[in-house]
Amino acid sequence: MTRSEIDAFFTSLPSNALYALCDQALLDSHALDLEPYVEACRQLDVSLIQYRNKAAETDVVKAALERLRGLWDGMLIINDRWQLHALCDGVHVGQDDLLGIGADAAAAVQSLRREVGSNCVIGLSTHNATEIATANTLGIDYIGLGAFRATGTKTDAAVLGEDLDTLASASVHPVAAIGGVGFEDRFAHARMRVMGSAIIAEAQRWK
Repeated sequence: MTRSEIDAFFTSLPSNALYALCDQALLDSHALDLEPYVEACRQLDVSLIQYRNKAAETDVVKAALERLRGLWDGMLIINDRWQLHALCDGVHVGQDDLLGIGADAAAAVQSLRREVGSNCVIGLSTHNATEIATANTLGIDYIGLGAFRATGTKTDAAVLGEDLDTLASASVHPVAAIGGVGFEDRFAHARMRVMGSAIIAEAQRWK
């Protein structure tokens, strides 16, 4: 995608857009393949898919990402493995992952941007007002903010609850609410709702 297309994508997102978190460990635990997962995303009118695989070697993640790209022609984000950015539309990194790239957040984002180029989406996880304030100064495209509720996959994340939407209002970047978000949840300031388990449940129908 070009920079203008990226900007247009985020500008045109519908309110409370669905952002699917395609976690390989979660897929495996439900014996679910990528095809029914992507079909569920189509049926649910998902706007973005992020692929996450924390455990596998890079070549395994690469093969899965290539397969996912063949199934899904919408916005596709890779979690952490920024070296695979050419296979998708963007990368999403956490706070610790970012500081593993550079000495501080600004230096890290500058370094990451040099690696992935200007036409690559960069998303950053945030958890509190301080991290949002720092993110406001960075050349990124959106932030993930959470956790909204406690989840089994992020047991160490502080639960923000209804404070999440208040915090989201301070972000200059589009916000994706993450952590136990359900289809019934609505946000005034978070533009996107990140869902993992909820979409897995829907995907079971397409196995």
